[in-house]
Order: sequence, then C-alpha cells, then structure tokens
Amino acid sequence: MPDSALDAIDRRILAELQTDGRITNHELASRVGLSPSPCLRRVRQLEDMGVISGYVGLVDPAALGLHVSAFVRVRLDGQDDRHLAAFEEAVSGFPEVMECYLMTGESDYQLRVLVASLAAFEIFLRQKLTRIAGVSQVTSSFALRPVVYRTAIPVEARGKGISAG
Repeated sequence: MPDSALDAIDRRILAELQTDGRITNHELASRVGLSPSPCLRRVRQLEDMGVISGYVGLVDPAALGLHVSAFVRVRLDGQDDRHLAAFEEAVSGFPEVMECYLMTGESDYQLRVLVASLAAFEIFLRQKLTRIAGVSQVTSSFALRPVVYRTAIPVEARGKGISAG
C-alpha cells in the first residue's frame, strides 16, 4: 500500500495500537478523535490492507532466563539462490533466531540470537548454525545492554514532519 494512502488519523490509530494493542475500540476512538464505528472501520481496513499484520504480547526475555543477545554475521561459500534458500529455511526453524537479514557487505546474513547463557550460545553455534551446509564463516558479537529497543515503527508521514504521537 502506498504510504500516501494513509492519512493523519490512520497514523494516529497505528501509533496508539503500537503503544497498546489491547486498547478498546472506544478508547482508541476517543484518543484519535473519531466515534467508535468509524474508528473500528478504519482499524479493520488497515488490517485488510495488511498495514496491521497482527497483534502480539511483548515478553521480557530476562523474565524467561534469556540473558544473552548475540549478533551473528554469517558468510556462505556460495551466494546463489540454492545456497540462500537452504540457509534461510534452516535458520527459520531455529527458535533462538529472533531476526535474520540478508545483507550487503562483508557477510551474507546478520542474525540476532537470544539464548540463556554463553554455554547455550556455544551449543546453538556448534550444533545448529555451523552445521548448515554452505556456512563458511561465522562472526559473533554480544550485546552488553540494550540502549534503544523499539517495537513500534515510526508512522509519521514521510517528508512531512507530521508526528503520529
């Protein structure tokens, strides 16, 4: 969907839902300046258009004993579609991999891996990641602490400087 198809009210709805996905429609309507029926119609339209792709509960990793966040750069020995697809399919099945990006530059992929300990990371590395066919180099860095962590994407109108909240 083109960015320009979203108006200021849509953007306020998105900002509010990213702040509190469990907000009632009545409260959401009040916060964005609509009555409940038009607000609900807009939310459903944003869902139908794929702008809102789902709703989740955010869980604190430390509360589950997941204290180690590693950033892993992976280089493959081949960058053809077959190698890329095999790697992507394999890492998609690893619950420790929170994010995986195909990259430009020195490495082919960047992963964010979440585990309980350095020992758990070593097991992940030795028993899962390096066993994927085609992996030729792995470089890891460990996060000491988060400085900025956001789940809400910016919803302001591009180039217009309009803040969504």
